[in-house]
Amino acid sequence: MIKDIIKTADERMAKTVQALQHEFTTVRTGRASGSILEKIMVEYYGVPSPLLQIASVSAPEPQLLVVTPYDRTAINAIEKAIQASDLGLNPANDGTVIRLPFPPLTEERRRDLVKLCKQYAEEARVGARNVRREANEKLKTSEKEHEISQDDLRRAEAEVQKLTDAHIKEIDAALGRKEEEIMEV
Repeated sequence: MIKDIIKTADERMAKTVQALQHEFTTVRTGRASGSILEKIMVEYYGVPSPLLQIASVSAPEPQLLVVTPYDRTAINAIEKAIQASDLGLNPANDGTVIRLPFPPLTEERRRDLVKLCKQYAEEARVGARNVRREANEKLKTSEKEHEISQDDLRRAEAEVQKLTDAHIKEIDAALGRKEEEIMEV
């Protein structure tokens, strides 16, 4: 009973950390990365489709992405979707591929990206704390229904707190790494 609650809380906190790391991959750094295009939706035959489903993305140089549509008729729609996004990239269309040069980041833009990453990290911390709160509520309910003793409740709450602290430390470490990556010139 107690082990199940703690195991579930641990898994959910781990998923929170994974989600944060996924969010971090979509934040632009000085290097070109195809994952930055994950959120872009393209109007393809009247249906919004994820860009990565209708085109391949490669990074032949550190400061350049090349988007190659599987269907050449979609090239203009892809270009419009990239321009409409908030990425601040200027696509160059040559009829067969779209080149996305990554301009060097300004100091101000780097600070904005760090702020965004801190916001993502705070959301992840809140998520981990919410999981802790839910686990503690389940434990207290079990104690009220006399399924576990007060001593077991205290030990389990301490265990849940240790898990929370460990996952928050992981979140902070991931934030530190991403900050370094962004501020690296």
